[in-house]
Amino acid sequence: MKTKILFIMLAFGSMLFTSCRETVTEREVVREREVEVEREELEEDNEGIIERTGREIDNEVNKEIDEEIEKIGDDN
Repeated sequence: MKTKILFIMLAFGSMLFTSCRETVTEREVVREREVEVEREELEEDNEGIIERTGREIDNEVNKEIDEEIEKIGDDN
């Protein structure tokens, strides 16, 4: 009887300790790298959207003014 109880306690204890172990270990490796990109900056990249829009509107207005001048003609 004592041997059976001892065997059951030993089996239960071994299952208890082995089931709590973590068998799978995963590692996550993160590597940071700095990348320098050389790029030729265009004039448009330096300007904001307001400046680009203003330049486009100026061009349209100048075209309309030129058209009106052509309609009037040369008085000389």
